[in-house]
Amino acid sequence: MLMPKKVKYRKQQRGRMAGKAWRGSDVSFGDYGLKAMEPCWMTARQIEAARVAMTRFIKRGGKIWIRVFPDKPISSKPAEVRMGNGKGNPEYFVSEIQPGKIIFEMDGVTEALAKEAFALAAAKLPFRTIVAQRMIGN
Repeated sequence: MLMPKKVKYRKQQRGRMAGKAWRGSDVSFGDYGLKAMEPCWMTARQIEAARVAMTRFIKRGGKIWIRVFPDKPISSKPAEVRMGNGKGNPEYFVSEIQPGKIIFEMDGVTEALAKEAFALAAAKLPFRTIVAQRMIGN
């Protein structure tokens, strides 16, 4: 699963998920992209599950780009532990998704195949998505 090799600080504050994605909102590498329509924390497991679903459907044809990386550690305290005693240990990593962000891109497949593969991937994700195409001239 995706996770950073090394982080400067082990624990991060939660932060806010306000605003739209300005960076990473265009299809840059492939011909088709899966675009997020809602803000969300996307876990490394969800990224991997969506990637596997797409790769299996296109039978390892074409090329897939993953445009997000889980670099935010999420900590949690163990079950049935009393309140206090500080913040829990980092359990998993998430990528902060803003509306308009391209999550996956695909190239080398037909439009129908790409849309079907993205539909399978979207079923693994906890937010609404749309299929975006590369703009003419880019």
